[in-house]
Amino acid sequence: MQLGIVGLGRMGGNIARRLLKAGHEVVVFDRDAKAVDALAKEKAKAAHALNDFKTLLSSPRAIWVMLPAGAPTEQTIAQLSGLLEKGDVVIDGGNTFYKDDIRRAKSLHERGIDYIDVGTSGGVWGLERGYCMMIGGDKAAVDRLDPIFAALAPGLGTIPCTPDRETRDPRAERGYIHAGPVGAGHFVKMIHNGIEYGLMQAYAEGFDILRGKSSETLPEDERFTLDLGDIAEVWRRGSVISSWLLDLTAIALAKDESLKEFSGFVEDSGEGRWTIDAAIEEAVSANVLTAALYARFRSRVEHSFGEKLLSAMRMQFGGHVEGHATESKS
Repeated sequence: MQLGIVGLGRMGGNIARRLLKAGHEVVVFDRDAKAVDALAKEKAKAAHALNDFKTLLSSPRAIWVMLPAGAPTEQTIAQLSGLLEKGDVVIDGGNTFYKDDIRRAKSLHERGIDYIDVGTSGGVWGLERGYCMMIGGDKAAVDRLDPIFAALAPGLGTIPCTPDRETRDPRAERGYIHAGPVGAGHFVKMIHNGIEYGLMQAYAEGFDILRGKSSETLPEDERFTLDLGDIAEVWRRGSVISSWLLDLTAIALAKDESLKEFSGFVEDSGEGRWTIDAAIEEAVSANVLTAALYARFRSRVEHSFGEKLLSAMRMQFGGHVEGHATESKS
C-alpha cells in the first residue's frame, strides 16, 4: 500500500522504515533534504516539495503528517488541503490537541478530504517494537488504511491474551484501536500521556526515597546504602510494579546510577496540561496527574535526584533532550 509521510524526525523516519520493511511503498518529505536522501537510499521515494505527493501517490492518496503539534502541523495540513483531492486522506500522527483535530476535520470535509488522528506511542523504540496507536476518524477511511496500521503496530508478540476477549475487536491485542470519531484517537493518547506523567513521578519519588536512605541526617543504624540499579532490575522481573518505564529506568541506572549527565529540568510536552483541562471540564478528580504535572513545573526551579530520573526516562523512551535549567530561587 502507498503512504506519504511528512516529517522524518525521531518517529517519522522510523515509521517510514517500518513500513518499508513490511513491503509498503513510502513517499517521504522533510525540510531537511538529508533526511529525505537517507530514506531514499532505503528505497523510499523522495518528495522534494509537498506538491510532489500529487504525482508520486496514486489516488486516493494518504499522507501521514508527523510534525510537532501546533504551527508546524497546522501550516502543513493547510497546505495539503489545497493540494489534495476528494477521497484523499490526511493523517495526523503527532501529539495534536484533540479539539484541533475536530476543527480541521470539518474544514477538510468541505473539500471531500478525510482526516484521521492517530495517537502514536513508541518513541525512538518504535522501529524495533512497533507503535501502539489510538485512531480517530471515519470508519471507512480507517478501515481502508488498516494494512498501514497493522504493519506499524507491535502485533500479538509474547504478551499473554486477556481472558474473555474472544468476541471483542482483535486489533487491540495487536497494539492498535479505532477509538472513535475524529479527535477520539488523540484524546485517548492525551490521557495516556497524562497517566504516563503520574507513573513516571511515582517511580521518581520512590527511587529518590531509596537513595535518601543513606542520608547522614538519619540515625546511623537506620542508614542503608542501596544499589538503585539492582533494585530497578529486580523489580522488572516479576514485580507487580514492573513496566516498560521501569525497564527504561533500569537501563538509565545501569549506565550511571548518579545520573550526573542530567540536571533534573523536566519539560512537559502539552498533553499533561490538556489532560488536567479535560478533568476540569468533566469535573473529575485527578489528584495524582495534577501533582505530577506541577512537579515538572517545580523541577525548573530546583532539582532533585527524582527529577534527574524523570529526565533520564524521557531520554530513554523518546530521545527527549533535557530542557535548560534555570537559576534556583532561594
